[in-house]
Amino acid sequence: MQKKKYWQTKIKYLLVLLSIWFTVSILCSIVFVHQLNAVKLGGFPLGFWFAMQGSMIIFVILIFVYVRLINQLDKKYKAEN
Repeated sequence: MQKKKYWQTKIKYLLVLLSIWFTVSILCSIVFVHQLNAVKLGGFPLGFWFAMQGSMIIFVILIFVYVRLINQLDKKYKAEN
């Protein structure tokens, strides 16, 4: 039972983080780029910023968040590597 709950939580974390990544990398930098370009960030249109830098920065942040969440989950369920 513990193993099943561990994996359910792990998959939930993964799906949430992948949804954030999808939203930032695909929706913000491709689909909604024209709407976001109406806003300027550092002198550049926001849609351009997401496409060039924002999606990569968010991706790296999500990696660190994933590592932290999984380490906490491993400690909670005393999972071994």
